[in-house]
Amino acid sequence: MFRRLPESLLNAAPAVTVYIDGRPFVARAGDSVAAAVLASGRAACRTTAVSGSPRGPFCLMGACFDCLVVIDGRANQQGCLVPVVEGMEVETQRGARDSGLRHAGRPDGEQRSAQREDRQDGPRT
Repeated sequence: MFRRLPESLLNAAPAVTVYIDGRPFVARAGDSVAAAVLASGRAACRTTAVSGSPRGPFCLMGACFDCLVVIDGRANQQGCLVPVVEGMEVETQRGARDSGLRHAGRPDGEQRSAQREDRQDGPRT
């Protein structure tokens, strides 16, 4: 599985403490969130919506979206593109991605209906 290179092969990067699913983990400055998740011993960053299958970082360059995580309360972040920072809170993302299109106090169906009307009317000026 995933293993870090020995310290002797790296420039001793400063330690950065992040919290992955509520547990502290010491990452290295310059690590991506996805690399820190893997280094912490977890093989998956998220689970799929339909089957709940675990998905782990695949491409580590922003193309596959299998490394989606919740970072500091913000869902759908590509862990491979975000560097760790001291005190960062990372959560494994479970189930469907939230598109961010829902608004407080408005049922999901009404929002989708409003979006369809906007597309039919064309761009607003």
